[in-house]
Amino acid sequence: MNRTLAPLAALFLASCMAATPSLQRAAPPGATRSFATQAPASVEPVPDDWWRLYDDPALDRLVEASLAANADLRVAYANLDGARAALRQARAARLPQAGLESGLTVDGTRAQPSANAVPSTDWDIAATASWDVDLFGRLRAAAHAARADAAALEAARDSVRVAVVADTVLAYVDFCGANHAIAVARDVARAQETLVHQIQAQFDAGEISPLEVSQAAALAAQSRAAIPLLDAQRANALFRLATLQGRPAGNAGQLAPSCTSVPRLRGIAPIGDGKALLRRRPDIREAEHKLAAVTARIGVARADLYPRVNIGGAFGLLTGVFNATATPLVSWSFPTGPARAKIEQARAAERGALANWDMAVLKALREVETALAYYDAEMRRSHDLGIAADESRAYVRRVAARVRLGAAAGLLQTDAERSLATARLQQAQAELSVAQAQVTLFRALGGGWRTSVTPR
Repeated sequence: MNRTLAPLAALFLASCMAATPSLQRAAPPGATRSFATQAPASVEPVPDDWWRLYDDPALDRLVEASLAANADLRVAYANLDGARAALRQARAARLPQAGLESGLTVDGTRAQPSANAVPSTDWDIAATASWDVDLFGRLRAAAHAARADAAALEAARDSVRVAVVADTVLAYVDFCGANHAIAVARDVARAQETLVHQIQAQFDAGEISPLEVSQAAALAAQSRAAIPLLDAQRANALFRLATLQGRPAGNAGQLAPSCTSVPRLRGIAPIGDGKALLRRRPDIREAEHKLAAVTARIGVARADLYPRVNIGGAFGLLTGVFNATATPLVSWSFPTGPARAKIEQARAAERGALANWDMAVLKALREVETALAYYDAEMRRSHDLGIAADESRAYVRRVAARVRLGAAAGLLQTDAERSLATARLQQAQAELSVAQAQVTLFRALGGGWRTSVTPR
């Protein structure tokens, strides 16, 4: 007896091993090291709520509102709910299935009229149960695949949350930066209007020619011309905030923050290292779970090479008397070409998913390194433009003093004002660029995906 069952047991163990192939993957060499950067950053871990590093309550409220009402997030949550329902269905398929069946039959009448000609009826009712024994792991592998699919959609939802947080912070940064740039442009325009009046007075007194007046007036007009575009940029940032919160753009005015300067981090930006990045980036986790799902489906395809065993039974009123039946059923589709082609198809999908995982890791590392390079460049550029603005102010003061003493022409003062206006506007833009580079960096780092806020 033991010798008879031994081959069957060996077949069962081998098929179970074949039905659940192992998933092997390794990060590319050097993926877990520290990032190569000269930017002002620390290796401290990236906080989940990284936007709170700005210490700005208005920004905190905007992010919470976006996470609670964003339409893209609602789609992601709906997709995740569907995947979780599919997982419950796959798990339930491994359990016995029960039901209740009934039937009514009428016997035919006899040919000759008699008492026996009255039709007779049989009413059957029974409780039924069936169970797919799943000896070869087909249902188990399908459940593994469904669980991996749900985990992949959960990671996809987290990717949407990362994008929603980053887009909200970026829109807020752009709005505040536009406010600051508008204030600078208006201040510059007022200063240049004052200069125009002064030069006009000198012209009226016969001290200078119309050339100086035209030059100063042109400079003032150019400074005023920058303001409408900045107004449009500020409005665009408000429209984005409204859309992120699931509101019409026409209601954007209700969201207008009161910031007048570009948000700044309260410390050095924390970036962690490559190892933490691989754990934190949702797109990497999504690719990993998709790889696990297609690997599990290889087990489903392999299990189709082996017989399926199903045990069914019924108990109840059968043919007029109480009875019970049990019917084991074995079905086996011989492993012909289509079955093996299905396995090869699943293996090809696994190779593709593994390549996608590799690309997700490489893309994440590239995006972080690129964001750090731009962040470092913008920080250095902002520093140098700050120096240029300070020197331009000193230049204007010295030229104005010389013009008052008659030691310099009025055109020189106009040129100095033009240099100062350019330097101040460039400095304001550089401060905005630094903040935008910070948001890009945190987006690349995958921060913010653990925040547990469910959309309305």
